[in-house]
Amino acid sequence: MYGPDFAADPSAVYARLRRSGPIAPVELAPGVDAQLVLGFDAALHVLRSPETFSKDPRRWRALNEGIVPADSPVVPMMMHRPNCLFADGEEHRRLREAVSDSLDHVDPAALRGYVEQSADTLIDRFAPTGEADLLGEYAQVLPLLVFNQLFGCPPDLGDKLVEGMSGIFDGVDAEAANALLTQTTAELVALKRRKPGPDVTSWLIAHQAGLNDEEMMHHIVVLMGAGTEPQQNLIANGLRLLLADDRFSGSLSGGSLPVEDALDEVLWMDPPMANYGVHFAVRDTEYAGVPIRAGEPLVVSFAAANTDPSIASDQRAGNRAHLAWSAGPHSCPAQGPARLIAAVAVEKLLDRLPDMELALPVDQLIWRPGPFHRALQSLPVRFPATAVSSADGRPETADAASATAAGAPGVAGAADASSGAPAPITSSAGVSGGGVPAARPSQGAQVPGPRGSGPRRMWSSLRAWWRGGE
Repeated sequence: MYGPDFAADPSAVYARLRRSGPIAPVELAPGVDAQLVLGFDAALHVLRSPETFSKDPRRWRALNEGIVPADSPVVPMMMHRPNCLFADGEEHRRLREAVSDSLDHVDPAALRGYVEQSADTLIDRFAPTGEADLLGEYAQVLPLLVFNQLFGCPPDLGDKLVEGMSGIFDGVDAEAANALLTQTTAELVALKRRKPGPDVTSWLIAHQAGLNDEEMMHHIVVLMGAGTEPQQNLIANGLRLLLADDRFSGSLSGGSLPVEDALDEVLWMDPPMANYGVHFAVRDTEYAGVPIRAGEPLVVSFAAANTDPSIASDQRAGNRAHLAWSAGPHSCPAQGPARLIAAVAVEKLLDRLPDMELALPVDQLIWRPGPFHRALQSLPVRFPATAVSSADGRPETADAASATAAGAPGVAGAADASSGAPAPITSSAGVSGGGVPAARPSQGAQVPGPRGSGPRRMWSSLRAWWRGGE
């Protein structure tokens, strides 16, 4: 499940594995064996039976016995961390409550405003050029901006978090990436203990669950992992579907933007986290005649379960019974904000660039290898070059816009220029009332720096904007 053949056509692999039953043996990485849960009913059984299937990776027999090397590229995604994702029972309830309560402080209206503002700013960077890689220049960057805003993360630390999280998901020097994440999250927690603010990190620290520094660090890791990589894949996969599938693309120019329907389709057919939800049997057991050994990793294939022929249906629009958000006690606690961010990101782009089209045939798009995600390598598009607005409201030419982007000040109100801290996006539950305004940043703001080739370079070019035009 780790090579380019699997990435190119996972559905064919799932179909072949189904011949072995609802659960089948797979290799996640060289020397890392697991059982893949393919059936919809089997997935629900595993996800909803915590008394039989534990989330605690300390039960992973092959890792404990040294059969799986500690530097395997999948270990950072599957290893034990003291956070709610890898806990059971009362400990899981304590940790999850801290996460859920902290996320409840986020005001959806203010979050929408910040996503719209960030989306406009990113679009303004490439709108005058007539072409873009919507993955590297948009879908990858927007969730990073939102995450760092939500968690009160300064841009210098954000840069390191991006590098560490990218390494873990891609399995490229994953051990070093994990070490970088640990160091950087420790710095963020220390900063927020000294200077709390209206952000999720500070609310986690203040929660009655009493999270210690180690728990804080690993909750930030799991929340960033859930809020960036899957989010960018949901945005990119949704855009791909809207631009390539005749059921959707034919209605775009007519002003009907079936974004919610497209997101439903993606969550059913190409969920951003295709295979994860790792569990470990607490004792030897079986399911539908398939033996499952204690301490053996069970990876839930949300993608295969959603496309199980036994539940096949063409009625996916508005149908939210998929498993893309998992199920049971470990279902995603941030489904609402995640869907809001993706929907606003897609709607804003289609509104600004309605004549956008793929720059190459859809079957030539390349998917990134990896056992866990369903992720495009790039999403190149072209469109009529579009002028953006200058500070005085007059249209700019593409050349003028590019010149402005090379040295204009940052977005007014997007950050506190004196401190470099993101502006709050909360106003509910008696917390800060200072939401980010929903005004388009194209009215007098361009992101400084040249167009980048990936999220890290793009992130560096956004620092001055975030800090208020340093």
